[in-house]
Amino acid sequence: MSAQYKYLLDESKLPKAWYNINADLPVPPQPVLHPGTLEPVTPDFLGVLFPMSLILQEISPERWIEIPEPVREIYKLWRPTPLLRAVRLEQALDTPAHIYYKYEGVSPVGSHKPNTAVAQAFYNKEAGTQALTTETGAGQWGSALAMACNFFGIDLEVYMVKVSYHQKPYRRIIMENFGAQVFASPTERTNYGRSVLAQDPQSPGSLGIAISEAVEVAATSGGAKKYSLGSVLGHVLMHQTVIGLEALQQMELAGEYPDLIIGCAGGGSNFAGFAYPFLHQNLTAGKTTRIIAVEPASCPSLTRGKYAFDFGDTAAMAPIVKMYTLGHTFVPPGIHAGGLRYHGMSPSVSALVNHGDIEARAVKQLATFEAAVQFSKAEGIIPAPESAHAVRVAIDEALACKQRGEQKVIAFNLSGHGHFDMLAYEAYHHGRLEDFEYPIEAVEEAMTHLPTVSMPA
Repeated sequence: MSAQYKYLLDESKLPKAWYNINADLPVPPQPVLHPGTLEPVTPDFLGVLFPMSLILQEISPERWIEIPEPVREIYKLWRPTPLLRAVRLEQALDTPAHIYYKYEGVSPVGSHKPNTAVAQAFYNKEAGTQALTTETGAGQWGSALAMACNFFGIDLEVYMVKVSYHQKPYRRIIMENFGAQVFASPTERTNYGRSVLAQDPQSPGSLGIAISEAVEVAATSGGAKKYSLGSVLGHVLMHQTVIGLEALQQMELAGEYPDLIIGCAGGGSNFAGFAYPFLHQNLTAGKTTRIIAVEPASCPSLTRGKYAFDFGDTAAMAPIVKMYTLGHTFVPPGIHAGGLRYHGMSPSVSALVNHGDIEARAVKQLATFEAAVQFSKAEGIIPAPESAHAVRVAIDEALACKQRGEQKVIAFNLSGHGHFDMLAYEAYHHGRLEDFEYPIEAVEEAMTHLPTVSMPA
C-alpha cells in the first residue's frame, strides 16, 4: 500500500483566530524604543506609521485574536493550503524519516506573504488609510501587498532593493500589474536614498536602506500615507500563524506529529507562522518538538549576530528593538541570490532563540540551491530560494535519520515557489553563484554603531 501524499482541509477548517505568542512567551518582552530619545515608544509615535488596530495587536497579551470575516473571505481564494508528504523525496534519500511540507506557494502571488498583507490592508482601509509605503527584497512581500492593496482600493509605493529589482524583474511586473509604483532602492526620491547614493552611486541596496526610504516617505507625508512591514513585527508573525494552525489539523489527519519543525528565517514571518502553533504545544501541552530556524551563511543574524538593541533600518529612523542583529549598517553581498537579506530578526524569534526554545542554523548558498534542485526533481515543485534553506536542513536531518536508523517525523514550511527566481537558478546551474560566509570582523565593526541603550541584561 502506497503512502498518502496530500492532506487537505475544506474551508470550514480555516482558522477563525490567529495565535499570539505574546501570551506564552517564556521571557518578558523587551520594550520598543524611540530612535531619537531611546525611551519606550508611545502609541502616538507608532501611529504615524501604523493604524491603531495593528499597534494594539502588537502589544496584546491575548492568546487568540479573531480574524475579521472580510480577511477570511479573501483567504479562501487559496486557504487552507495543502500539507504534503514528500514520499518521492524520502525514496530518493533512502531515509526512514517521514518528511512533510506545508505548501504556501499556492497563494495567488506564490508565497505566504498574503496572509499578513491582506490583514494589514484590511485594517488600514478600516482606519481610512488612502496609501501605503513599503519595502521589498526579492519581491514576495511587495507582490503580496500590491495584491492586497488592490483588493481594498489603497495606493502603494514599493521600495525594492536595487539588486533584487534587477535580479527579479517579474515580481516587479506583478506589483505594477496590481497598480503599485515600484522604485529601485536606494532612490533619488528620499533624503536618505540621496545620501546613500552620494556615498556610493553603485550601492546595491539592502532591506535596511529600503525600509528607511519607505519609513521616511510615510513619516513625512503628513498622515497621507502609512507604512506596512512584511516581517519582523509581532502582528505580522501573528497573521502568519494560520499556516501552523492548519498544519496542526493536517498532521492529525496524517496520524503523526512532528519530531522536528523547520522554517527558513530572514525577518521571521513564515518561520514563526509555521512554527509558533507547534511551539505553543511545546510551551503549554508538554510536547518536545525540536524547532529549527534556518538562515543563509551570508546573512547570519541568528548564528553570528549579537542579541542587542538596534535600529530596524539603516537610516536609524525606525524604532529600536532587541533582536539578533548584524548591525543596521549591514549590506549583504551582491552575489547572494537566496533572499533572507535583513540585518536583524524578529524580536520574539530572537528572544526564543536566546532562551533556547528555538535552534538556529546557517547554511551556505550552493548547498541550499543543490537541495532545491534535488527537491524539485523529486517533488516537482521548484522552491523559492528563501524556502530552499528549509529544504536543505530537512534533507540534512532526513539523512541523519538514515545514518542513525531513526524514523523521525520532519515537517517544514515551503513558503513559496521559485517561478520568478529563474535568474538565480540559472546562475547556480552555470556555476556563477558563490558561497560567502559573512566575516565575523564585519559583524564586530557593525556592533560599534549600535545605539547605546541602558537596559537590564
